Amino acid sequence: MRVTPHLASVIDRALSEDAAFNDVTTAALIAPDVEAEAYLRSKASGTLAGVDVAMAVFLRVDPGLVATPLLRDGTRLSPGSEIGHVRGSAASILSGERTALNFLQRMSGIATETARYVEAVEGLKARIVDTRKTAPGLRELDKYAVRIGGGHNHRLNLSDGILIKDNHIALLRARGVDLQAAVECAIQGSPHTLRLEVEVASLEEVRQALEAGAHVIMLDNMSIDAMRQAVGIVGGRALLEASGGVTLENVRAVAETGVDLISVGALTHSPKALDISLDVVV
Repeated sequence: MRVTPHLASVIDRALSEDAAFNDVTTAALIAPDVEAEAYLRSKASGTLAGVDVAMAVFLRVDPGLVATPLLRDGTRLSPGSEIGHVRGSAASILSGERTALNFLQRMSGIATETARYVEAVEGLKARIVDTRKTAPGLRELDKYAVRIGGGHNHRLNLSDGILIKDNHIALLRARGVDLQAAVECAIQGSPHTLRLEVEVASLEEVRQALEAGAHVIMLDNMSIDAMRQAVGIVGGRALLEASGGVTLENVRAVAETGVDLISVGALTHSPKALDISLDVVV
């Protein structure tokens, strides 16, 4: 992953939050001239994501460190896998340890969970996609980790596509504008390069959205049977996205209805960090 100026600023904010340049414990115990080396090692099975970010953290702390990734993002990890190697000032290594691990553990956790969902729908056409339910300030990293896990990205932000949701519809209906008119108005008032998606809660709304020309129709918390009927109604004239209540236990059944996309907020809003440690060689 390329360390862009934006990503560098994210790393800098994280280091500032941790007061990495005022590590009073390390300053009191480790002399500045002490050299060391350390390995980042996986303690669990999973999918690696964020190794370049972790290496970049150490180099932001101290450009004199030698930080070397030993594996590439997307690698399947097992307990004991050596992910990266850092050599140089022991104090610098210790001061950057927590921040580097925070990024690496979170991103690998997202990639690992995404890979589980992707594997669960293997052989079917449905794509696993993320949502905007990301950690504030970490969206670029969260969504990158989803891609590493084999998933796909939904909108990056509010300017990335038109998505008419339930609250938009409620406000418009209060002014006498129905769903079909809302879709038609949004299509007319937006650049032709943007796709339009609309969230629906019933099969009748599926028909209205389709007739109005929606490019993508989001089936919000619909039953398996209703989703299957929606696929028949649409007949390939728009993309169908299943959303809400999707778990590893039911995702394959959702995919078997014939929907094109399955969005899973849990990939990024509550990922379980992958257990990774930094071990200093003594």
